[in-house]
Amino acid sequence: MPILVSALLWGTTGTAASFAPAGAPAAGIGAAALALGGALLFLTDRAASALPRVCGVGERWLLLVGAVAVVGYPVTFYPAVTRTGVAVSTVIALGSAPVFTGLLGWLARQGRPSGRWAGATALAVLGCGVLVLGPELVGEGGAAVDPLGLLLAALSGLSYAVYSLIAGRLIAAGHPSGGVMGAMFGGAAVLVLPVLLAGPTGWLLSVRGAGVVLHLGVITTFLAYRLFGHGLRHTSAQTATTLTLAEPAVAAVLGVAALGERLPTVSWCGLAVLAGGLAVLTIPGRR
Repeated sequence: MPILVSALLWGTTGTAASFAPAGAPAAGIGAAALALGGALLFLTDRAASALPRVCGVGERWLLLVGAVAVVGYPVTFYPAVTRTGVAVSTVIALGSAPVFTGLLGWLARQGRPSGRWAGATALAVLGCGVLVLGPELVGEGGAAVDPLGLLLAALSGLSYAVYSLIAGRLIAAGHPSGGVMGAMFGGAAVLVLPVLLAGPTGWLLSVRGAGVVLHLGVITTFLAYRLFGHGLRHTSAQTATTLTLAEPAVAAVLGVAALGERLPTVSWCGLAVLAGGLAVLTIPGRR
């Protein structure tokens, strides 16, 4: 349940970001949200500052790689959106993340993906693709597909998979989930500052700009990743990344309800397939 609540919160990202001032760069919005949310995750959990001292050398390296991967997501995803559009970038990033997580977890000997996971993930990825790409499929949209944009979107999915696996491994080793997420995102908050300062920052001083960053930093980063870390204590990273495919479903429904967007029938069918895949994964199987 915490994983699905995290996806629900992440699903508000696009709607919230749409209220940012006109001069706010997409990468700057993501960097500001990560800087604020990462700092909150680090400062509100005492275990976050103590974790690097109690970890072994190998686990310290994992924390560093995890922090770099956290930064890697917004740094690659937002340029991908600029080059190839929101719909295609979302499908590639979120659809590739569970696949990368399953493969990397298998290679790292964290467990071979089950047939049930593979089937549910295939259904969820298919539903996600049909849901998000529905307008393009029926000729109501037509963003140009850029090869570099596709590569950047896939790299963002890889980044998400890497830090999810690292967080899951450290939590499974007995470290507190809040400390793990706080240490990784606290490090990422420092690493992402140059990205934020490299672009215009005046928009942060406006009421709308500050409001958007507060929502993204507090709700979709701090609260969502605190819940995500708690969920990783009881759920494998492979399953968790598949469950977060609920995010585009929430974003689509919010777009219809709050922004007046319209979804074609094929997108609603994709939403139903996505829900079916998530149901297969969440309903307890037979003993």
